[in-house]
Amino acid sequence: MSNEQELGITESKEYATGDWYAEVVQKAGLADYAPMGGFIVTRPRGYALWEGIREHLDAWFKETGVDNAYFPLFIPESYLEKEKDIVEGFDPEVAWVTQGGYDELEERLAVRPTSESIITPFMSQWVRSYRDLPLRLNQWCSVVRWEATETKPFFRTKEFLWQEGHTAHATTEDAWAETATRLEQYARLYEEVLAIPVLKGRKPEHDKFPGADTTTTVEALMPDGKSVQGGTSHYLGTSFAEAYDVTYTDEDEDDKIAHTTSWGLSWRALGALIMTHSDDQGLVLPPTIAPTQVAIVPIWGEDDREEVLQYSSGIAAELEDAGFDVELDDREERNPGFKFNEHELNGVPLRIEIGSNEVADETVTLVHRPDGEQVEADRADVVGAVDEQLDEVFDELYAAAEENLEENVREADSVENILGTIGQHGGYVRAPWCGDEACETVVKDEIAAEIVMVPLDTDADSPDAAREGADKPDSDECAVCGDDAEHVAYFAKTY
Repeated sequence: MSNEQELGITESKEYATGDWYAEVVQKAGLADYAPMGGFIVTRPRGYALWEGIREHLDAWFKETGVDNAYFPLFIPESYLEKEKDIVEGFDPEVAWVTQGGYDELEERLAVRPTSESIITPFMSQWVRSYRDLPLRLNQWCSVVRWEATETKPFFRTKEFLWQEGHTAHATTEDAWAETATRLEQYARLYEEVLAIPVLKGRKPEHDKFPGADTTTTVEALMPDGKSVQGGTSHYLGTSFAEAYDVTYTDEDEDDKIAHTTSWGLSWRALGALIMTHSDDQGLVLPPTIAPTQVAIVPIWGEDDREEVLQYSSGIAAELEDAGFDVELDDREERNPGFKFNEHELNGVPLRIEIGSNEVADETVTLVHRPDGEQVEADRADVVGAVDEQLDEVFDELYAAAEENLEENVREADSVENILGTIGQHGGYVRAPWCGDEACETVVKDEIAAEIVMVPLDTDADSPDAAREGADKPDSDECAVCGDDAEHVAYFAKTY
């Protein structure tokens, strides 16, 4: 097989989405499968995307008073058991260490599935009075959840990279404001960096984080009609503070229980990024996160090689000085067609083609990755032209994702409509719901769809007010069982 053929994507996004996705991830050099089932090896290009997410989020966290820290990978079983809901919620997925070297451990150590039970005990030591609040900590790390489901790189693996924030506050209002702030930052990441619109809401009571009072979520709709839980922010109330004794003395010297939050976003966001924008030619990336924003491909002949390369080098240097991430592809052993295909496969948002005509006319030819649109620009204004075209590429990607979302939120007033609509169209089905998990189970058993979100007013000053402000069903009857409707539920299939 020739190199040109090896570069190509052979599967169809529309007709073989899973195989297509796996092929894009591997051929675009993002990840490989590890020898242990359920794990992946993240390659440099894939890790660069994660670094881009980290760079944006970390800056926003620090602007809002968060400090980074790091806590142990292993958690003593006795620590995990102090919060019974954590134990019950994660027990099937916890990996345990029982031996160190040749010695049996006196106490089992959990490989962290999440870190509330190791971080909160230290928060209890570091918080003494109201002056120590709010305490805002975050760590960038990996966690392990021993899931039995099929591995899909970035979407679902036994070990995954994420950030997890943990905070303590004096009041419900302060803690809820923290919860809403992080949810807004996750939505901002998806919309302003990944070019993916999201829906914001909360998880139903039976699907919230173990031990939490309220779990909020951002949900992103994929082109195949499935929803991705893009990031979650939890108002934990006082349950963890009570379990781990996070108390403080207020201004009147009275002892009070703190209110805590936790919030996390994983590399599942990379799965959503790849799935949303990429196509049958390979990876597609918005310029806001692409490791290489611009690829310059000189096209020369025997007589004009030095002239074309010199012209191209000058443009590359000017663009780099202006702050763009640029690759000058002057490889001798590859022809221009191969280079075009490779940069398309790797998701470079903008390609600049420079041949003898561009040199003679003092112009450049700019080619958009998403749709192949070509624009000619003057050499003298190359920085402005590249900036403008990268903005257009971002807008094209966001508009396509926004259209997919807007066209795929549908209403249903009966279980037959829920099942039929999801079965035919996928996407989200919005329906009145009584609040009983059994009604979700009816849908889940039939077509493997679930309630991914219940609306929430994120501008409200407490979780109760947030629920009351947005969660108003249009009908008095639950679409599934016919009992009194208490909520609005968004049903969808999920990754």
